[in-house]
Amino acid sequence: MSIQLEQMTWQPQYRSSKYRHVFGKPANKESCYDCVPITRSVHDNHFCSVNPIFIAVVTECAGGGAFIVIPLQQSGKLDPHYPKVCGHRGNVLDIKWNPFDDYVIASCSEDASVKIWDIPKPCVTKNITTAKKELLGHTRRVGLLEWHPTASNILFSTGYDYKIMIWNLDTEESIICSPVRTIDCHKDVILSMSFNADGSLLATSCKDRKIRVLDARQGNILQESNSKAHKVNKVLFLGNMQKLLSTGTSRWNSREMALWDQDNLSVPLHQEDLDGSSGLLFPFFDNDTNMLYIVGKGDGNIRYYEVSPQKPHFHYLNEYRSYLPQKGIGVLPKRGVDVSSCEIFRFYKLVAIKGLIEPVSMIVPRRSESYQDDIYPMTAGTKPSLTAHEWLSGINRGPIVVSLRPGSKSLSSQVEFTREEPKLSAKETRHEERPAGKTLYEIEYKTEIIREDRGKRRTGRMQENRNSLISNGFDLFECPPPKTENELLQMFYKQQEEIRRLREQISQRDVQIRQLELEIKNVRNNAGSY
Repeated sequence: MSIQLEQMTWQPQYRSSKYRHVFGKPANKESCYDCVPITRSVHDNHFCSVNPIFIAVVTECAGGGAFIVIPLQQSGKLDPHYPKVCGHRGNVLDIKWNPFDDYVIASCSEDASVKIWDIPKPCVTKNITTAKKELLGHTRRVGLLEWHPTASNILFSTGYDYKIMIWNLDTEESIICSPVRTIDCHKDVILSMSFNADGSLLATSCKDRKIRVLDARQGNILQESNSKAHKVNKVLFLGNMQKLLSTGTSRWNSREMALWDQDNLSVPLHQEDLDGSSGLLFPFFDNDTNMLYIVGKGDGNIRYYEVSPQKPHFHYLNEYRSYLPQKGIGVLPKRGVDVSSCEIFRFYKLVAIKGLIEPVSMIVPRRSESYQDDIYPMTAGTKPSLTAHEWLSGINRGPIVVSLRPGSKSLSSQVEFTREEPKLSAKETRHEERPAGKTLYEIEYKTEIIREDRGKRRTGRMQENRNSLISNGFDLFECPPPKTENELLQMFYKQQEEIRRLREQISQRDVQIRQLELEIKNVRNNAGSY
């Protein structure tokens, strides 16, 4: 009986994962950014912000604060007289790109101001000294900025006056002196801020060693930790898991990370010691793949884990190692990764001792060169799901997601397009009705089925005219020639996917043939025995 119970409770030690063999790949010398005057500030921040068009880096500047904006494609050695964005009177402490506009960036400084900048297209050709908007409300230096993840033109800032200010940038005023709301519940300096997926909750870590979960709109404290064994530095929402991750130090001054239930911060769910170094730990979480990256300030390595809601919550995968220590780090949004090389994440390391910015790509090793649907789920796009007024009025909404497949559009725009189409027959209308509880993905799937049916009907009507559409042996009806490079790339991906599918069908048929041959042989042997 005990043996049977032991067999029932036994679980395998291995775990199936698509990201088990992810590895870090540093860029070659030609793809790095050299001779960059990286700031010497000791403030605990990233000093770098990246989007698919630009990389912005806080620089060392005399007589005020400045940062530079470099196009991602402009790698190599930087001109010593490269133009700067230099409108602050004190050192710049944080910079953040607008998630819905790749040409708008926010910066905060020791001069107690926050400024919004418009970056000209295609790049900066001269020093920018005049900001688009200036936010004046803090009484001491401003150390952190965060854009709202789903609402447009909503910015959060916090400074050494222990206050979090919510700014509505959807106004025509160039100087805004009063925020729409001020959150004043902290008793010390706020070290980090993080939003949940729809931006309804805000988690903060404070110098008083406490983690707080706040109502992001009203500022009410919903949860507060009182753990004395974990000295928290940075806190992060783990996507839709209803969990929080914090990094900090234990009572023995070893670096550690802790997992918390966002609805109960009394005791951490799990704690894990990392090492005995003294550098600050920056956590980054990829909500699409559930992968957690831990980057140490002053370290050269990047640890990465998979996070699961069940125990054990952290599954260590591997570690990228380098002898170059990072002073700060930037992360490219998911919509900017290179899907043709199976890249799922990209860091930009600031190596201050060499004035170098080194891109590091996290790669999933795959043999196929076609687009890999299983490692690229839908991800947040560039369209806000709420206006500033809607969010301030009390509406919460998740992000609008897009596919990373080349040439695809956002899911929501496809659904809206189907609503504008002309009336269909009764059979098609039954397909397009939106039942309660259906997801956008299911709606898109049914829409694609309807479009395929229409395409088949059109094919039947135009079958008689096909001979007129053949030119020099090239069937323009089946495969129109690509007009742009993007169309050519899409056609190539479709062809590669079709070849892969045909190969799989051939291999399956070979297996079926072998099975039938074995069955025939068994029947013959049984008949011969009788």
